[in-house]
Amino acid sequence: MKCKGGCEMRAACRVQKGCKRRWGCELQGGKSRLDASYGVQRLSAEAWCPWGDVGCWVPPVAPGQALPLLTPARAAQCPLLTLWPRSMAGLWDVVLRDEAALRQAAVVAVDAALLEGVLMRTDAEPNASEVVSYAPFTLLPSAVPRALFEQAYAVQRDFNLLVDAISRDKEFLEHTLASTIKVDDFTARLFRIHQQVLEEGLAQSVFLGINRSDYMFDCGAASPPALKQIEINTIAASFGGLASRTAAVHGRVLRVLGKPEEAARLLPNDPAQGLAMGIAKAWELYGSPSAVVMFLVEEAQRNIFDQRCVENKLWDRNIRVIRRRFRDVYEQGSLDDSHRLYVDGQEVAVVYYREGYVPSNYDQQNWEARLLLERSRAVKCPDIATQLAGTKKVQQELSRPGMLEKLLPGHAEAVKRIRATFAGLYSLDVGEEGDRIAATAIASPERFVLKPQREGGGNNLYGEELKQVLERIKDSPERTSYILMDKIEPQPAVNYLLRARSPLKASKCISELGIFGVYVRQGTELVLNEAAGHLLRTKAVEHADGGVAAGVAVLDTPYLV
Repeated sequence: MKCKGGCEMRAACRVQKGCKRRWGCELQGGKSRLDASYGVQRLSAEAWCPWGDVGCWVPPVAPGQALPLLTPARAAQCPLLTLWPRSMAGLWDVVLRDEAALRQAAVVAVDAALLEGVLMRTDAEPNASEVVSYAPFTLLPSAVPRALFEQAYAVQRDFNLLVDAISRDKEFLEHTLASTIKVDDFTARLFRIHQQVLEEGLAQSVFLGINRSDYMFDCGAASPPALKQIEINTIAASFGGLASRTAAVHGRVLRVLGKPEEAARLLPNDPAQGLAMGIAKAWELYGSPSAVVMFLVEEAQRNIFDQRCVENKLWDRNIRVIRRRFRDVYEQGSLDDSHRLYVDGQEVAVVYYREGYVPSNYDQQNWEARLLLERSRAVKCPDIATQLAGTKKVQQELSRPGMLEKLLPGHAEAVKRIRATFAGLYSLDVGEEGDRIAATAIASPERFVLKPQREGGGNNLYGEELKQVLERIKDSPERTSYILMDKIEPQPAVNYLLRARSPLKASKCISELGIFGVYVRQGTELVLNEAAGHLLRTKAVEHADGGVAAGVAVLDTPYLV
């Protein structure tokens, strides 16, 4: 007899050791099912737990209960007991059985989102607020392992230090991006501006970094759950504003569903306050009370309310904010003899980029506007070196042995914490190393993600598409514009993804946790270095890549377990 995973059944009510498929199997004409809330094949008498290499016989247990392993020595090794005292996937099992209550809660949830300001403009009218809609979000908060959540917060200040160190290391950026800029025009143009500004001499003396480090919880069959970094965003890291308002919506939903104690456990979260704090500090150190903060924004501004959340925090501090596009800077921007930046006759202390991270943001005039901004004394968030520090090629280079130690000398513990979050990262540079990893990925494309030097979501390649692209470019220098990363395997959970004009239906979902970081440096002195809040995004498992702005993921709230 075979189970659906292709493994031989040992006997009735026995699953072959080593089967990590966790799929249902058929026994003597009757069907038993896998309860995904704890990864155990549920059978009528006792079951084999195939998690990792521990392996234990366990009796059937109710969803949400800890596994009663039969041997104390085995229990001490079990990752389910040590990291997941309560199931991630089965957190809301009881709630999910009541479809009528869920439909009522969904109506309340949408109204709560509108009341709380979890808003976006519409596709039809991206530059007008007369008609708006709620930003897409989950009906229920998603379970997140407390230990991994706390690990992500604990390492964020280390990542702030690392990004700042990279931005200051001219030789590292030159060496790391040397192959990429030969084949990737966008990265090359950014790098040329970086070089030109350095040759002229930096006018900027205060530096502001706002980044977001994104993670998934890797539940590969051979290991306990682990925090693994997807990427770090060093420019236009979004949804800090709306994330500040999402927990209140989920709190309301849980109360409507009769879960007031669970609602009270949702963590406070205010990234908008943290981001505004960093911008305000940079504005203060710039030293001109009449100068403004300029948000450099898109032509189509659907996500304006996310930005307004941060903007309003600055107005509360009596800091004036203006919103301008690249073309406004090109037409109305200028530098005085001291390289002070003026736009519409107003001195600009801080330029906060919410634009400029993909090639489509630039035409020739916009490139000239970007150069003008970089040559100015204004605090850029980010300056162009910090934007380059967030490229995928830099991410891959950081994984090389000894590289973190070179960039962060004297910070051994920080290096250890950072390295623990790295997934496998591999260079595709021309040479023996690149040839070997390209061949491996073509042979086993399901193991990897192919990542170009692009931000904004929806760019990564998986599976058969990855294989086809690599086969086409394997003998071309074009492959150096990509890196390879081990594919992370998060545990799916059932949730409802609420989108305007979309039917309410259950989806199998995976989540991605982002931690916002803020730092300010004056000269060589770091005067601010903080973790500024979190963002949880969730998407259906059938979507391999893409964020909220790309229309794939939705906003979520972590429920720590």
